[in-house]
Amino acid sequence: MKSHQPVPTTYQGRPATKIFIIGLPRTGTTSVSVALLEMGLRVAHQAFTKQAVILADAVSDAPCFSDYRQLHSLYPDAKFVYLDRPLDAWVPSMQMLLSRMLVHLDQGRGRFHPLLKRSFDYTFGIYRVADPMDAEHLKTCYQVHKQQVFEFFHQSQAFTQQFLSLQLDQPQSLSRLASFIGVDIAVASSESEFPHLNRGRNVASWDEYKHELKINSNLAGPENRKYFNYKI
Repeated sequence: MKSHQPVPTTYQGRPATKIFIIGLPRTGTTSVSVALLEMGLRVAHQAFTKQAVILADAVSDAPCFSDYRQLHSLYPDAKFVYLDRPLDAWVPSMQMLLSRMLVHLDQGRGRFHPLLKRSFDYTFGIYRVADPMDAEHLKTCYQVHKQQVFEFFHQSQAFTQQFLSLQLDQPQSLSRLASFIGVDIAVASSESEFPHLNRGRNVASWDEYKHELKINSNLAGPENRKYFNYKI
């Protein structure tokens, strides 16, 4: 896979706080993650060990979208970015993703990481409903997640200041993200947008994208591959 043209930037130092991307899968988490890499941040797209979270400037996808409350407790000064997407586009995209993932999310035999399974079950009830791919079920999951996120981050002015909601295809979304996380981004005269990755049925763009600032989701540290000890 060829990398997209880098976003023109000037970058002055790493962000002062951790950044968590808490949008659901198929809302643009890969595109945001790549954009953050191009801004000079160390990024983990999914993080299943303490070391991955600790070393990354920004973490996206699982388990962030299910664990944002606990991550806020661990990193009370962090910034959180919610990604929105119209339901008529998100639902079929999510159905496509689940059609590929469900066999690997199997509670007993699935090969996916236990934290990924937990996040998907918590948010989408994949072990608790007859058909996790049902359109109405997915709509409800999306709406409940969005409502809970907004209620959590609007419970106080301090929390609200740590929170940004983005729809990636909206004008100025990239510059809004850069401003929110404190990156000085110099945008060229042509319109600068998020890279559009994982188009259509593509679900592996992050694995194929090569960048020296990528953080391995399963990075080992002083405690090997342990994660934080909290419950959701």
